[in-house]
Amino acid sequence: MRIAVVGAGALGLFYGALLQRGGNDVKFLLRRDYDAIVQGGLQVHSLDGDFHLPMVAGFRQAEEIGIVDLVVIGLKSWANDHYPELVGPLVGPATMILTLQNGLGNEQLLAELFGAHRVYGGVAYLCANRGEPGTVHHLGAGRIVLGALHPRNGVHATELAGLFTAAGVPCQAVDDIMKARWEKLVWNIPFNGLCAHLQRPVGELLASRKMTQLIREIMGEVITAANAQGLREPILPDYAQEMITFTLAMTGSYRPSMQLDRMEGRPLELEALLAKPLEAGRKQGVAMPLTAALYAFLELP
Repeated sequence: MRIAVVGAGALGLFYGALLQRGGNDVKFLLRRDYDAIVQGGLQVHSLDGDFHLPMVAGFRQAEEIGIVDLVVIGLKSWANDHYPELVGPLVGPATMILTLQNGLGNEQLLAELFGAHRVYGGVAYLCANRGEPGTVHHLGAGRIVLGALHPRNGVHATELAGLFTAAGVPCQAVDDIMKARWEKLVWNIPFNGLCAHLQRPVGELLASRKMTQLIREIMGEVITAANAQGLREPILPDYAQEMITFTLAMTGSYRPSMQLDRMEGRPLELEALLAKPLEAGRKQGVAMPLTAALYAFLELP
């Protein structure tokens, strides 16, 4: 399959590398890593085994890539206003678009621009960080849950899941992608938010009994808001403990993406990860005071 990766950070580089190693024709839209990857390939350090791709197709402009079968989007959500120039030149009549971005609203914006019939949403449970240019470090997990925005495209969602599974990525197609989005927010809001605010890795937060209880309470707010959105099936309260157990299995020094962004002076994904979930909760009469406080702290310069 001809695949373009737009947003080649840790997530895009890791999944793109696996898709290329799995036999797909993958083209990467690159910025920081362009020179290193075009000259020396892509190095993946992974707990599942290191590997190196000596020949990688990297491009600076989407127009240089042209129309593909599948666009995989790993952009930070604050860059979504660049969808037209980054994604538009890649889209033909039969192109599918899969966004693996965090938060709410990404699928809907892509549907407005390119049509709901081609849009798929995915949630990646991945621990990965970029290293020096041309290098990505896979630190844990990696599974993807994906689904079609248009309900009639469930068969194609299953085919996409099979594409990732064949490349070595555990991947499941689901009927309700919005439930999967909210399930990821149960993790993202407390861990991305608190790690960014406190500048502490996940392990240090969970080493504190009081901080673990705070994380549980924030997760409870998110689950309550999620279940007010008309999901096909509710998120059960036990899901909070499942996410805490999942996080305890990570390396204790793991720093989520929002923490790294704040450390390096980059914009934060506050709109997609906090503002939109808070608004969705308010519309359904669900108060989220802890989440709102976290949002207020992170908005401070």
